Amino acid sequence: MTIYSQHAHRGKTQILATYQGPDGVASKTVTSLGDACLAAPIVDALNRVSAFATVPVSIHDLRERRVDYYPRKHLAALTDAAARADLLSGAHSLWYEYVCLRLHQALADLENTLVAVPDTVSRAIRSELETEEHELCAALDDFSGTSSGDGPEIERHWEFAHPFVNYHEGTNTLSDETRSQLDRHEAQLTAEDREKAVTNLRVLVTAHSRSGGMWASLDDPSCELFAEPYDSDGFYLTVHAPEPGDVGGLWEIEIGRWEADNPDEKYGEDTSATGSPVVGCVLPAAPDADAITHLLKSVDEEPLLIARWAKTPVETALVGTTMVVTKRYDS
Repeated sequence: MTIYSQHAHRGKTQILATYQGPDGVASKTVTSLGDACLAAPIVDALNRVSAFATVPVSIHDLRERRVDYYPRKHLAALTDAAARADLLSGAHSLWYEYVCLRLHQALADLENTLVAVPDTVSRAIRSELETEEHELCAALDDFSGTSSGDGPEIERHWEFAHPFVNYHEGTNTLSDETRSQLDRHEAQLTAEDREKAVTNLRVLVTAHSRSGGMWASLDDPSCELFAEPYDSDGFYLTVHAPEPGDVGGLWEIEIGRWEADNPDEKYGEDTSATGSPVVGCVLPAAPDADAITHLLKSVDEEPLLIARWAKTPVETALVGTTMVVTKRYDS
């Protein structure tokens, strides 16, 4: 429920926490650093942590035609390192577990940024996380009517349905559209099917986050990742996980190519085109995130590798992988 920013002051860079206080919007200095380049990734990670921690407890869970609340168990991970593993083990719902995974990644990124800063700065950041967790939990207790009322006055105000956070880095994950999309996917799922769907989502989202390529997108975080590297000559890669609830569904890697709709034109950035599959690899077992990451990084380093993969015969592995082509669409 806090927005973080950096501000130059007397030769140093301050990290500021801005929140809704008793008298309106207020700011305080969390810490300061001599190098603005060190402050920027800390501010970015803090904003993601704040958004991913706050939004789930600020909206209703509307699945199955009912009005409920999302869990708050993820808040413990802000201050308890041991609790962070729990962010990767639940199966409450596709969207909530998606947010928990993003929170886990944001906290890991924050820890990585603190390696390069003085101990005084890292202690100040961890103290800020303690404040954020304590204030948000206190506000939630008050909202739910479970507060004893004996504690100190809440300094940072929180209002249900109006989280005070920076959505910039978590826009897609935290959007109503993404939540509705994932809710539709898990409608009518059994608990076992939902658990499998959450596992597949974690593989796709983790691989995407590790790829580092701006050309890879999660078209559907529950079952589809799309990658089209620059200079790939119109070829693209799609990773298909089984759609939630598809009993017996298998993972598939598909290589496709865009073809200009006008035969007199060559495919380019502004060309109207239609994509068509060229080869497919139906996988005998679910891949892990490392295997998908390897695919993405391979084509990132060598974009035209996809064109080579597109020529692979049936029953032959894609070059540099163990993924075997099981069908060609041009034969």
